[in-house]
Amino acid sequence: MQWAERVNVVRVIGTGVMGRGIAQIAAAAGLTVELADARPEAVAEAVDHIGRMFDKLAGKGRMTTEEAAAARDRLRPVDGPLAPTEADLVVEAVREDLDTKRELFAELEEVCPTSTVFATNTSSLQVTSIATALADPSRLAGLHFFNPVPLMRLVEVIPGARTAAWVPDALVALVRRLGHTPVRATDTPGFLVNHAGRGLVTEALQVLAEDVAGTADIDRVCRDVLGLRMGPFELMDLTGLDVTHPAMESIWRGYYGDPRLRPSPITRTRLEAGLLGRKTGEGFYTYADGAEQEDPEPQAPESVAHPVWSDDAELLAELAGAGVQVERGPEPSADAVVLVTPYGHSAASAARSAGLPVARACGVDPLSTATRAVLAVHPACDVAFARAAWAAVAAVGRKVTVVRDSPGSVAQRILAAIVNTSCFIAEQHLASPADIDTAVRIALGYPRGPLEWGQHVGPRRVLTILRALHSATGDPRYRPSRWLVERAELGLELTETGTSPRDLYA
Repeated sequence: MQWAERVNVVRVIGTGVMGRGIAQIAAAAGLTVELADARPEAVAEAVDHIGRMFDKLAGKGRMTTEEAAAARDRLRPVDGPLAPTEADLVVEAVREDLDTKRELFAELEEVCPTSTVFATNTSSLQVTSIATALADPSRLAGLHFFNPVPLMRLVEVIPGARTAAWVPDALVALVRRLGHTPVRATDTPGFLVNHAGRGLVTEALQVLAEDVAGTADIDRVCRDVLGLRMGPFELMDLTGLDVTHPAMESIWRGYYGDPRLRPSPITRTRLEAGLLGRKTGEGFYTYADGAEQEDPEPQAPESVAHPVWSDDAELLAELAGAGVQVERGPEPSADAVVLVTPYGHSAASAARSAGLPVARACGVDPLSTATRAVLAVHPACDVAFARAAWAAVAAVGRKVTVVRDSPGSVAQRILAAIVNTSCFIAEQHLASPADIDTAVRIALGYPRGPLEWGQHVGPRRVLTILRALHSATGDPRYRPSRWLVERAELGLELTETGTSPRDLYA
């Protein structure tokens, strides 16, 4: 029988939100759960809370009344974190402080059997650093659950530098026994999910800093064009800048100032001002009775005063179907609105390169969807023609977000950053391509895993966007990952590891 199947008793130390969630799923899976906390009253509160959760699940038909009662009976309050135990596994979920965690594990080593495996639920501290307090660091690994634990079914399994080779496999099997999905991550800043998530928020903040679009417009594009459940600014308000900004700085420092992970002074300033998000009633949005207050979108003009010419035949056909007068010749007439659809490049540069009249040209992001289009307007654009372009694109029946022209526009920039960040993770062998996609899809709620997403859009297209951004801005944050470059040039999928020297030794 494997270790994961033999596990019978788990001690959970720390009965806050995370500890309660871990205890709940462990008890539901048939394990006896010892609950411990520095505050005895917190244990009683946790037992009562978890019991109510089981009752709710029974009321919804997700477990029987008998199963709920049995799971509740498997919760065992103990006198303190260091009470004598024969636990097979101890999971620590105390406050995120290195000294606190080190001291706890050093003391646990004195009271637990040598066979007990230790796991830390740290989200930002390195497992190896925590393990330095142990005489036997081989018994400690990271087991990073996500909040709320019963609903967020992903768990990162993170071995430290000296974790015994058998422990990660054993914890992977145990996570599956708990009904959750395990992914393996290396003991690096941000582990897997928090590292991968930097692509979205850091690029969204850069777009905001350049005044390409406002927070609400960026969120709308991310939801309606990219298909994200929440826009980046809604997400930061939900998490709280007191959590998000320090995490950005920690991961950036941990990678010695890698430009692709660079935080934004916007969030530092707002953090210092106390604009944390929902928890303070004001962040990037204001909140009334917990409800987000979002300004209404501007309404598009009702009429199109000019014919429309475009370099995209499908867009022209869509406009014609909506009753818009279109031109299909090789060049636009002297009165036509010009719509260009570049990848990576700005609308103004695309128009100039094609010899088109720049003052009458606007950009339509080719990533636009049936529900929302993104229209880019550059500084030299004639206002009357820009308004006509807006009216034409809106005539199809979709919402239109008008943004300032920039290389890549909003959706392309954010998508390329998401894909490129995960390509760097794959390139550095911080996680397997399959685990990267699984972790991000489950934990961050993206419509696809980032490598799958990049493959869907096309590696060459993502590479084109990044190279154009890098060339236009000179900012090394846009340097493309070698993983992306090689696969685009060799015709491999982003989800493939490809051949390595190790394959020759097999």
